[in-house]
Amino acid sequence: MFRTLTSALALGLALTTTASAQEAKSTVNATYVAESATTALAPGEKIENLFTKDATQPYILQKLTDRVFFFQSGFYGTVFYVGDEGVLLIDALEGSGDALQKAVAEVTDLPVTDLIYTHDHADHIADAAKLQGAYPGLTIHATEATTELMERLGSNLPRADQVIEGDTLTYEDLTVRVVPLNAEAHAHDHAAFILEGTGVVHVPDVINPDQPPFWSFAGADSYLGYRDLIAQIDSLEWDYLSGGHGNVGSRDGIAFYNRFLDDLEAAVGEALGTIAFGTTVENPAELNAHTAYLST
Repeated sequence: MFRTLTSALALGLALTTTASAQEAKSTVNATYVAESATTALAPGEKIENLFTKDATQPYILQKLTDRVFFFQSGFYGTVFYVGDEGVLLIDALEGSGDALQKAVAEVTDLPVTDLIYTHDHADHIADAAKLQGAYPGLTIHATEATTELMERLGSNLPRADQVIEGDTLTYEDLTVRVVPLNAEAHAHDHAAFILEGTGVVHVPDVINPDQPPFWSFAGADSYLGYRDLIAQIDSLEWDYLSGGHGNVGSRDGIAFYNRFLDDLEAAVGEALGTIAFGTTVENPAELNAHTAYLST
């Protein structure tokens, strides 16, 4: 319930401020182009007015390559691949099941036949049951880590029909390479999914392209682990980054994140080297045993 309420509050705030808010400047001096489901985005280009579109449109649909499309609704994004016999969708975004169906139908008459779970966070996969109802025979795929975690936590979401064996999944002529993320900074079962031969990688909840890092570094358990995730994503082969949130990503976004984190580390280091322990609160011992630590 908390997740639903906070998501609704965030969207409500976005909707009420859209009229007066201006689109933020690009973090990477991006070239913005009009959203198009028929004209492919060149590497490095981004969708114009994305914040306003997220707050006012049912969904955003952008062609990335001949067969790969970028989808976003309510500030949550993913990608899908149109094959010869069906559609492969990555993630079933919470609250976006209907919009996903409309977006797919906008570019093909083929049904979604396969769905991949990227990680066991309901905000990214909660509409799986709705998609099962819309596409009879839908096959759900998940890594062994995600399958085991859903079982361990007693998830009430549909379980995977097939556990991804090894580090690849084949869908028609497409190979999806699964790269487990080395640091469990955001999720215990986190992985990157590379659509080989397309230049597209989908790795949600680490980098929000064309935006500063999300609150608490994407909810990371460890700041050091977060930097490790950035480095690992940078080491992969891709031209388009789908980050689950934010715009379509490119390599200059990685460079921006590294500069941002370098500046942050320098500022924090300067502050810690200047402010004496426990001096920011008068008589910290009179408050509680940890005030000096928490206030420095």
